[in-house]
Amino acid sequence: MNYIGIIPARYASTRFPGKPLAMLGGKPVIQRVYEQVSGVMDDVLVATDDERILKTVEGFGGKAVMTRADHKSGTDRCYEAYVLQGKPYDVVVNIQGDEPFIQPQQLEAVKACFEDPQTEIATLVKPFTPADGWPALENVNSPKVVVNRRMQALYFSRSIIPYQRNKDKAEWLKGHVYYKHIGLYAYKADVLKELTSLPQSPLELAESLEQLRWLENGYTIKVGISEIETIGIDTPADLEAAEAFLKNRTKRYTF
Repeated sequence: MNYIGIIPARYASTRFPGKPLAMLGGKPVIQRVYEQVSGVMDDVLVATDDERILKTVEGFGGKAVMTRADHKSGTDRCYEAYVLQGKPYDVVVNIQGDEPFIQPQQLEAVKACFEDPQTEIATLVKPFTPADGWPALENVNSPKVVVNRRMQALYFSRSIIPYQRNKDKAEWLKGHVYYKHIGLYAYKADVLKELTSLPQSPLELAESLEQLRWLENGYTIKVGISEIETIGIDTPADLEAAEAFLKNRTKRYTF
C-alpha cells in the first residue's frame, strides 16, 4: 500500500491566529510538522487556505496546495488537497498541523492498522498513567476513547469515559486504563471521499468531535496504541510549553 501524508494548516484560529507560522526552536511550527512526516510517507503535502503558509512551506522546500477557506473540518480540507494533487494513493494520512512532535513511530503505528484489510479509518491513542494525574484526565481538550476487544473505537468524548461508579475519583487512573486520543487519522482514499459527503451529526455537534460523525454513520475506526507523548499547540501558552519541551527533550526524541 502507498501512503500520502496531508497536513491541514489554517491561518485563522480563535485561540491562536497564525500558529502554523509561529516560531518553535527557530523554525515555523508547520516546518517542524512537515519534517517529522517526511521520510515516513510516500509523499507529504500541506493543505492551506493562506498564501503566507503556502509561501513558507515552499520556502523550506516543502509541497503545499491552496484549498478553500470555508471547510468545516480538517478532513474536508484534506480530501480537497488529495484531489488537487492528482495522484492515486491507497491511504491518506491526516496529520495535525499543530503537532510538531509527531514521531515516525506513531506514523508507522497508524499505517500498521491497515495490515488488517478491513480497516476503513485508523487513529492513535496513548494510555493515561497514574502519573498523569486527575487534571490531565479531566481536561476537555484531551478527548478520551473507549475501544472494543478488536481495538476499534466505541466512542470518543471530552468527558471521562468510562465513569467508575463505585470508586473514588482519586483511584480512577489506578483502576482502569483510560486512553487519550492523539489527533492523527488515516483513511482509505475511497472512504475519505465518502466521509466528506456526510452531514454533521448530533453527537459530533454535541462534543465538537468530527470522528463521532463517522461512528454514527456506521464506519469503524481502528485504534493503534502509542506510548509517546505529544504536545499539540492550541494556544500561545502551549507554544511556550512546546519550547520548554524542545529544550529539555530526552535522547528518545530527535528533531
